[in-house]
Amino acid sequence: MTFSAAWGSRDVLDTTLVHAVLVAEVSADRAVDHGGVFRHPLRFQRLRLDVGAADVPRFGEGPAAAGG
Repeated sequence: MTFSAAWGSRDVLDTTLVHAVLVAEVSADRAVDHGGVFRHPLRFQRLRLDVGAADVPRFGEGPAAAGG
């Protein structure tokens, strides 16, 4: 996987895959600019110690993925 560093940047960020142990709740704005890039960063809200990593669907899976 590759991720761009910033809007209009051609720099590629290094990716390190990790084994999920903790679940974090984040706040996200779905605003997208004309280039298809999300306009606002995610914001950390809190750790969800009541939820395990196995309880969370993988990215692109589950009912929220269809809502797009």
